[in-house]
Amino acid sequence: MNRQKPVFSVITVVYNSAALLDRTIQSIAAQTWSGVEYIVVAGGSTDGTLDVIEKWQPHISKWISEPDRGLYDAMNKGLHLATGDYVWYVNAGDEIFAPETLQHLAALAGPKTDVLYGEVMLVDEQRQPLGTRSRRTTQKLPLHLDWRDLRFGMVVCHQGFIARRAICPEYRLDNLAADIDWVIKVLKASRHNQFVPEILANYLIGGLSKQRHLQSLMDRYRVLQEHFGTIPNLLHHGWIALRGMWHGLSG
Repeated sequence: MNRQKPVFSVITVVYNSAALLDRTIQSIAAQTWSGVEYIVVAGGSTDGTLDVIEKWQPHISKWISEPDRGLYDAMNKGLHLATGDYVWYVNAGDEIFAPETLQHLAALAGPKTDVLYGEVMLVDEQRQPLGTRSRRTTQKLPLHLDWRDLRFGMVVCHQGFIARRAICPEYRLDNLAADIDWVIKVLKASRHNQFVPEILANYLIGGLSKQRHLQSLMDRYRVLQEHFGTIPNLLHHGWIALRGMWHGLSG
């Protein structure tokens, strides 16, 4: 008996990044899997982003462009528009890795699979590959992902994390580490997390947390304290500091 094929709501948040958006949409339009709902949240862009959206209109299911309160507010707007079985954030500048990627995800999505996750390739502004996230950072992607694995930080890249829409909460708007909080909450609610043994996306390095690094670290500490408790979080951050020092010396 054939089970119903899953629909993936791929959401792209963009603000005044027309050139980056064009590449991102190309990677969605190239997908061989037909069960795709593609949503673009443009944040009131004024730089030509809307021209790019118009150019790719046949491949875009829904789009909005209006002022928002920042990245996570825009991501919430995309989530509210989504109707698919799974949600995947592939923001402007990022790309789905290969045309067959969604098809491979669909083949691994069982009835109780609430999370699909895999590796991402870090790329620079010239789109040159820098290595996978596991190779380039201190966080190695586990084969059996659990919410407790995030006690030392973001062990899975957001661009390599696909969640069942029914268990997705809204992103909090008061914290630059809202992505970690969101992933932990999803994993706590998930019945089964499926590792996908391939690269799922190209991830353009940079972003909000890199631009406001100190605030991001403070917000991450606050999120992890809420989920793991004060004393465990202090111990975990001691290990994070030691690991970072070792990575710096050996890297």
